[in-house]
Amino acid sequence: MQKTKVLFVSQEIVPFTPESTIANQVRQIPQAIHERGKETRIFMPRFGRINERRHQLHEVIRLSGMNLIVDDTDHPLIIKVASIPQIRLQVYFIDNEEFFHRKAYLHDESERLFTDNDERMIFFSKGVLETVKKLGWAPDVIHCHGWFSALMPVYVKQLYSQDPYFADSKIVVSLYKDDFPGNLDKRLHKKIQFDQISSEHLGDLATPNHANLMRMALQHADGVVIHEEGVNAKILADLEKMNVPILKAYECSDFHGAVDEFFEAVHTGKQILAD
Repeated sequence: MQKTKVLFVSQEIVPFTPESTIANQVRQIPQAIHERGKETRIFMPRFGRINERRHQLHEVIRLSGMNLIVDDTDHPLIIKVASIPQIRLQVYFIDNEEFFHRKAYLHDESERLFTDNDERMIFFSKGVLETVKKLGWAPDVIHCHGWFSALMPVYVKQLYSQDPYFADSKIVVSLYKDDFPGNLDKRLHKKIQFDQISSEHLGDLATPNHANLMRMALQHADGVVIHEEGVNAKILADLEKMNVPILKAYECSDFHGAVDEFFEAVHTGKQILAD
């Protein structure tokens, strides 16, 4: 029997970024479901704060070298890889000098969002998908963590919907208390439309705040995992109106087992039972 393939896409993961709810979850879940017999791949941005020497990152030449277009501008894609100590799981890093070599993550020294975070997100999403194709690996489930990965669902379901590597992929979106104040660049929806994605699929992204960004992601999801209490009430209210399976992971006695079964149910279309 062929193993279920799960692609994890996250803005952070321990030990490459500091501990947080997201970083810890993305460290633990892939290991847990790998040990339960699933194939996994993990992708994150190669932020400039990540110490390449300490974590032994190295470039994968055969995967690097292509250019990705973001808002009619070419940007070279570099792929690096490192292993998570002790568990022998590899993490692939999406890298680009313009987008990811600054010594920061998503905010500047004054805790203001970088003005090009929207283009960084587009580059990251397309970079993951193009690299997965180069790996020759068709994921059954794509699990997105954190708002920086929120464009992945619309790109998979719209731009890559006819691609044989992703035509049957199911999207699972994880929700956290990761709200950000204010808006991303107001042209974000126009930049996505440049990739031949119709405005009808972008919801209210003309106002690119956290709630609208996550709402758009949820509208393209096949399943949703809520990892903690206190998630934005407006997002949860919108979610309740959508016909999508929901797992409240923080209520599960066997969290990793519940997530593993949830992936399988989303992948196969079977009924999802409560814990």
